[in-house]
Amino acid sequence: MSLGYRRHAPVVLLALLSAAGGCNASDPVVAPPSPPPPSAPALHVDGQGAVPDRYTAELWIRGDVGYTTTWGTRSTANGVTRGNAVNIWNVAGPAPVLVDSILVADATTLGDIQVSDDGKLLVVATEFTPGSIVIYDLANPLKPQLISRFSNGDTTPGVHTAEVQRVNGKLYAFLSIDPGGGQAAKLVIVDLSNPASPTQVFVRTMGNPYVHDVYVREGILMTALWNDGISIFDIGGGGKGGSVANPVLLGSARTVGGKVHNIWWYHDASGNKRYAFVGEEGSGSIGSSAIGDIHVVDVSDLTAPREVAFFDIPGAGTHNFSMDEARGILFAAFYNAGVTALDVRGDLGGCDATMKSSDGRCDLGKMSRELGRGLADVGFPVYVWGVQSVGAKIYASDMLNGLWKIETVP
Repeated sequence: MSLGYRRHAPVVLLALLSAAGGCNASDPVVAPPSPPPPSAPALHVDGQGAVPDRYTAELWIRGDVGYTTTWGTRSTANGVTRGNAVNIWNVAGPAPVLVDSILVADATTLGDIQVSDDGKLLVVATEFTPGSIVIYDLANPLKPQLISRFSNGDTTPGVHTAEVQRVNGKLYAFLSIDPGGGQAAKLVIVDLSNPASPTQVFVRTMGNPYVHDVYVREGILMTALWNDGISIFDIGGGGKGGSVANPVLLGSARTVGGKVHNIWWYHDASGNKRYAFVGEEGSGSIGSSAIGDIHVVDVSDLTAPREVAFFDIPGAGTHNFSMDEARGILFAAFYNAGVTALDVRGDLGGCDATMKSSDGRCDLGKMSRELGRGLADVGFPVYVWGVQSVGAKIYASDMLNGLWKIETVP
């Protein structure tokens, strides 16, 4: 799944068949109608860095350097390639330039990638058996050097996403583990304070049937538990005695449609922390179709979260998010519909009857909250996995075409 971007991350495409052994673009699905042309203004594209030989997955941008992972297997005229490469980019100019790549040994596919907040570490998640996280030193950001690889019996089925965040000053990786090999899905937390020797500090079975991703901020852990919705835990900031080694449940909520894939807890410019944005990932077919809405959950009371609004693009489905919190703009990857920018300032749960769905939730589309749409007008199919907002730019990882650099909304 970004985070910048918080992802998260990785795809669980085709009803998360990837967690059962890898999804295949040829698997049969019932394709919904193609998304209609957007009514929102087009976001200007600065340039594209092409990746024709592998499917591009997650991204992370820091300064003038970008990193993208690759995913699955892709057949081209040049043969079949695995998604076991980390691509390294110079993003200083209008178009990202591929400068190097790393092949990750013993990885069927990659997903999440993240740079630590101090810029010292690059962490990459691998699937399937043996599932792991691979940790690189970024003393030279263009030449990551392997430090260590963490894998054990709990991570063996595959690390689907890996969120790297600090809690009370200490760096941790929060790993969402695939079900498989007789094991249920679980969350594993790893202490990265000594990156040469990562240490597991927590494991718990959770998710129905997946724990797909997490969001960590201010000692609060929010988990994306697919059909169990979201659960919120105190891990040092919720006042209930929780810790990273002993999370304490605060509250839970099931969102409409289930399939909870990713979360972003929004802290606005005034310090308000009312809303969490939740991505729903339904079935899809790479390059042509997807299903799934953005759900808005009121978390002003962490013990009683409740869904109040949603955003939908007919014929397309959302994936990962990023935010420009200072301006109150949510950027969302929407697979075959490209990238959308939503104004999420103010009250999202208060709307008149003409802007509500039949179940009483506010419809952000009817509230005219969409500010712009990117990559819907490039003249060929796109399938956007992730986005990251960096200053006045948005970066988008496109499974079919590589890495895009886009102007943000004014």
